[in-house]
Amino acid sequence: MIFRLIATALFAIALFTSASAQTPDLATIARSSGTPDIPGLKMVWLSPWGDVAKAHPWRNIIVHQTEGPVGSARGGAEAQFRIPTRRGVMVWVETDGTVYWAVADHLVPTHTDGADRNDNKYIDNGKTYHQVNKDTSIGVEFAGNYPDVTRGPTDAQVAAWRILVKVLRARYDIPLDRVYAHNWIDFKDARYCEGCALAKMAREWGE
Repeated sequence: MIFRLIATALFAIALFTSASAQTPDLATIARSSGTPDIPGLKMVWLSPWGDVAKAHPWRNIIVHQTEGPVGSARGGAEAQFRIPTRRGVMVWVETDGTVYWAVADHLVPTHTDGADRNDNKYIDNGKTYHQVNKDTSIGVEFAGNYPDVTRGPTDAQVAAWRILVKVLRARYDIPLDRVYAHNWIDFKDARYCEGCALAKMAREWGE
């Protein structure tokens, strides 16, 4: 009986070890190409990943919040896919946590073209003024704060962001202190602080 229990335990350990060895970690997945399955994320690949070595040299991540209604992320992402350089972003996140990868990462969408905040209200803008812009930054748009722009992200969006920000940072080797809210680097809508809660969360989560 004891021998049987030991054998069963050893088999379970071996099985777990084998499964773990076959499952690539998040950093490995993040550096891959194509349309990988990312554990914990419901990803809709409008534009597959290419060779990360040929990606645009991204140095920052900027969190945006659109005033679109619930369900608008797909439409925004599809429009971005059709015209990659239009005003918008590379990645869109719906209120249910679905992530839409809309633009190939060697292309540069038009967003944050000013980076004109220089009052140090939220962070030291000496490091961002006219530097953290569309040419250096990946934009991530969270949908669903219409008609109340002060409405925060949903629990599903926060859960997706917890994984997505790690993927983005791992894929493009972006330091934690280069995750920014749109309001931190640009003068935005005075009614709310765009992207601030999500950018703060990412920094608090740490490595």
